[in-house]
Amino acid sequence: MENEMDIDPLESRGTKRPAEDNETPKPKKIRALDPDVVNKIAAGEIIVAPMHALKEMIENAVDAGSTSIEILIKEGGLKLLQITDNGHGIDRDDLPILCERFTTSKLKKFEDLSSIGTYGFRGEALASISHIAHLTVTTKTAGSSCAWRAHYSDGHLVPAKPGQNAAPKATAGRGGTQITVEDLFYNVPTRRRAFRSASEEYAKILDVVGRYAVHCAGVSFSCRKHGDAGVSISTPAAAGTIDRIRQIHGSSVANELVEFNVEDDKLGFRSSGFATNANYHVKKTTILLFINHRAVESTAVKRAIEQTYSAFLPKGGHPFVYIDLEIEPQRVDVNVHPTKREVNFLNEDEIIESICSNIRSKLAQVDSSRTFLTQTLLPGVTTMEPLSQDNTGPGPSFEGAGGAPKTPAATKKPYEHNLVRTDSKMRKITSMLSPAVAQPHPESETSPSNVLDEGLQYETTDREPIRIALTSVKNLRAAVRACMHNNLTEMIASHTYVGLVDERRRMAAIQSGVKLYLVDYGLICSEFFYQIGLTDFGNFGMIKLDPAPKLIDLLRIAADTEREEHEANHQSQNTAKESQAEADEIFTNAPDLVAKTLIDRREMLNEYFSLQISEEGTLLSIPLLLKGYLPSLAKLPRFLLRLGPYVNWTSEEECFRTFLRELAAFYTPEQLPTPASETEGPSQSQTQEAETETEDEFIKNRRLQLARMLEHVVFPSLRARLVATQRLLRGVVEVADLKGLYRVFERC
Repeated sequence: MENEMDIDPLESRGTKRPAEDNETPKPKKIRALDPDVVNKIAAGEIIVAPMHALKEMIENAVDAGSTSIEILIKEGGLKLLQITDNGHGIDRDDLPILCERFTTSKLKKFEDLSSIGTYGFRGEALASISHIAHLTVTTKTAGSSCAWRAHYSDGHLVPAKPGQNAAPKATAGRGGTQITVEDLFYNVPTRRRAFRSASEEYAKILDVVGRYAVHCAGVSFSCRKHGDAGVSISTPAAAGTIDRIRQIHGSSVANELVEFNVEDDKLGFRSSGFATNANYHVKKTTILLFINHRAVESTAVKRAIEQTYSAFLPKGGHPFVYIDLEIEPQRVDVNVHPTKREVNFLNEDEIIESICSNIRSKLAQVDSSRTFLTQTLLPGVTTMEPLSQDNTGPGPSFEGAGGAPKTPAATKKPYEHNLVRTDSKMRKITSMLSPAVAQPHPESETSPSNVLDEGLQYETTDREPIRIALTSVKNLRAAVRACMHNNLTEMIASHTYVGLVDERRRMAAIQSGVKLYLVDYGLICSEFFYQIGLTDFGNFGMIKLDPAPKLIDLLRIAADTEREEHEANHQSQNTAKESQAEADEIFTNAPDLVAKTLIDRREMLNEYFSLQISEEGTLLSIPLLLKGYLPSLAKLPRFLLRLGPYVNWTSEEECFRTFLRELAAFYTPEQLPTPASETEGPSQSQTQEAETETEDEFIKNRRLQLARMLEHVVFPSLRARLVATQRLLRGVVEVADLKGLYRVFERC
């Protein structure tokens, strides 16, 4: 204690010293923490509450091959936490080191982490518990003639009573293991006082037990309070998943479940589970997520599920979803959180989207059978009948004791200014605008795939996804998150696409809530494709060019275009002849310099950006950022030319940032001219119309293709993936508020 307190009290309060005092403070001595302090700190990170201790012991019991797990709780687990299983038990010789840190039977070398398939593997659970509680283990293996009981404290064997031998004692017992944890946090009084009530902790314990009871097929679970005759949870080993959900969460959930299955060998995962249909909704989302049979939490999964259900449930309604996700072990890092509550895995966005897409299709299939309660208008009749939309539903439905029907609560009719269009088939605002502002296409009722798939053929490759751990890329991603605008992000994540307003100004209309916005989709797409470049860095698809053009030819085309624009500016500004000659020399030499720069770095460009260039200077492929979206290849020459002067090739982080910005600019939809029929007057000659007819044919097709890609590819992707930054605020303008318009119409 003397060493810990030898600190200058004035210095500790930050007292100013006079200028003439030249004494420099001595640096504080660095000391190694006492092992007991280290172990208590580690225990506090892993065992935060009784529910965490129980979770670790349940996982150990399942790993031991148990088919029956019994749990006994007293005072929310703080006084007593006991778990009994019928697994293969623990050998007598292993008991002395059972509670030492980092002792495990499931991991031998660090490389084993890439293929770990069990719950526990670090050997920290029992060690952490023994440092903050009194731990007793009774175990019997199949080959042992008796059971063995051992007591632990601070990771070591201790005698049951003072003066006795600390070695394990032979005792009567059944096959398997019983772990008894008493007086949890007895030596951490601050942590113990932080718990509000025993009933609250018991509710959390039931949640943990309920999750594993639903997931662990073939294992029976029971959980009860100490002193109670009945059990709070009881699931037999032979029960199916739906029956387990029924016993844990009730029949109201189990009766409305739909099953889903999705698998993708390329992404290395398969997933199955159950989700409630549109007949069921509650005030809070319930998600049971298991990744490689480990109960985890994921904000990204929860958000994606809620967005998926937003089209099927009323406002404020939330679903119940159970997801069993299995991913190839080498693609998952479970060692990222002390309690293993969170995991990281490759291709997270793609896997989540695949699961949500499958759930969405299942919900759409059963949506036609949604039932409603209706009541006749005749007086004296109180029978309610659930009818389907085609009036072929089942007979009368009665709830409550004695078959007495329940009358639904009266609901207030909403005002018109609170109603929002939710049916995409209803008339859109672009059909009401003048032709100078909006150009409805006669082909608008055709299938979008006719336009989106034109000239596009996709094939999968065997290329393994690359896990990017570069600090520079992480810094760039963090910079995007630091500039995030929460309200704008939520608005775009919940928007409804209304229509394309102006291709020349790159304006589109979207609806969020009861408000209508005009957005600059050029500005938003520039940021969006930059973020895709960061999230998918090193794992881009490829657009193969056939026939493959020469890189130098494309660069010369871009240089000639730049020269013509420069000469036009030179003539208008009367620039000196010397500067014009200097510019001509730059434009002449630029293609060769840029070609040499790109060819010299072709391996890096191929590995990180899927930009393939042969040794001979042939451009084989360019990056594919978004499936179903084709950038304007007319912008390709200028994009390649700008990679020379506008990319910082000397700094890694700046190189990645500037390259991805140029790539995003290339992918940003181009500005299309106003249709010729709107700009030409009736007095123009037939010759001018004939000259522009062939030119406008290509632009007309591109306009139609771009409108389809924006509606069916770009804006749906913005909903799911865009992190709206502060600079995007200048590209969003509110043009109408339904409530405000309603007030105006009321005055009229």
